[in-house]
Amino acid sequence: LMLGFDVDAESVWLSFDSANEQRLVTMSYGGYEPRVGTPRILQLLSDMNLRGTFFVTGWAADAHPGMVDAIAAGGHEIAHHGYMHTRPEPGQLDAMEREIDRGFEALARRGVTPVGYRAPLGESFEGLLKLLSAKGIRYSSSWRDDIRPYRHRHSDGTKGPLELPVTFTFDDWLYGLTHRQSPRSLFTREHVLSIWKDEFDETRNWGGMVNTVLHPQVSGRPMRLRILR
Repeated sequence: LMLGFDVDAESVWLSFDSANEQRLVTMSYGGYEPRVGTPRILQLLSDMNLRGTFFVTGWAADAHPGMVDAIAAGGHEIAHHGYMHTRPEPGQLDAMEREIDRGFEALARRGVTPVGYRAPLGESFEGLLKLLSAKGIRYSSSWRDDIRPYRHRHSDGTKGPLELPVTFTFDDWLYGLTHRQSPRSLFTREHVLSIWKDEFDETRNWGGMVNTVLHPQVSGRPMRLRILR
């Protein structure tokens, strides 16, 4: 079981629509992370003597340096999650290189040199994968095509980064938060637990790994934290 947390803060809402910067209640969804969600998750991990990996956007690191410092102080890994949570798109390699470099620079300001990367909004392309390898990223945690780690191969046959594939049913955004205008109600505790327990038990039977995609602005909420515990 790999505990992976995506720390987007307000950057996820800005990536949806830059005009959200003026929509202060919308921004407050992301602002919950540094104020409450991340500290609560860090306390839970400390209480249970567990370590996790926090995929942090560069924007979140710049806007909330104390939050990132607290993650590091807890002994957790900090990995790369882009800068502005921009979805990687084929044909936009130059823009993505700027996005990746800004993310590295922001984390460096917190004393972090990440070796892992999780793609914002769960997307990637061949050029980006090569770029990550060239910049020292040793593993990716974005793909959905296996239950075991494997090595990427670039189109020219050279070795790419390791992939620690994510477990889609352990993405809390699907159950606890989609977006403000979603017509779907929140999933109940019993509903989520039944999905998570069945997925975990059967993956263990298959000898695989469970890799979570948890967000402090979702799983750092009271009932959601109870589910995680």
